[in-house]
Amino acid sequence: MSGHRACALARRVGPFRQISRHIRSYYSYERDSTPPYTPAEDAILSAALDHVPEHGFTTIALTNGARDAGYLDVSANLFLAGPFSLVKYHLVTQRLALGQNVPTALTAEPANVLENIRSLTLQRLRASQPIIHRWQEALALQAMPKHVPDSLRELALLSDEIHFLAGDKSVDTSWYTKRAVLSAIYATTELFMTQDKSSNFKETEEFLDRRLEGAQGLRLMVAEVGRWAGVQGMGIINGLRSKGVRI
Repeated sequence: MSGHRACALARRVGPFRQISRHIRSYYSYERDSTPPYTPAEDAILSAALDHVPEHGFTTIALTNGARDAGYLDVSANLFLAGPFSLVKYHLVTQRLALGQNVPTALTAEPANVLENIRSLTLQRLRASQPIIHRWQEALALQAMPKHVPDSLRELALLSDEIHFLAGDKSVDTSWYTKRAVLSAIYATTELFMTQDKSSNFKETEEFLDRRLEGAQGLRLMVAEVGRWAGVQGMGIINGLRSKGVRI
């Protein structure tokens, strides 16, 4: 994707409207219980993720995953979205894993909802540690116009899941605002994490704390979402290209 197309993407995404459209008007316990992947898809994509640390989000990782799962190499062609299929698989499975591995430190006290949100957000971020050195490639794939809808939908679903698991039971108009704010905070923190060289990602944790403490009002939400879309659409793609990554 050329530089001017990336700029156009950042201008026309309309981040707040996109995220708001994808956020559900119901809680996570009403979600579809149908497995998101068939056994064959799950086997191939799960095996392919093991190759991401070495090969990145590429067709090579997909092909190796098909081979490891006992399928012909050509089976990787069944994933029409190509390497983005790997990115989406990671997003979906790690979101669902949150509900299966709720931190024991969570409390049902309403006053501690924000602390619960913090714990769940950190847990989700840490799930990407093994592949975080490759995650800018994933962000570049998510920023491609054809993948933006799925990417924003997963971000919205993650925010909804975190709020639900954290015990947020609000049903007023703040329902949408809080989820959009968290979507923006998560996205910017994840981007920060890709550049964090501190021990055990301590600086990422501190960055998240600052974002959560300052998450007041619609203005911050719009600014954060806009910055995320702009950075992904322009900076990440151009930065990776400068390193020789074919995007």
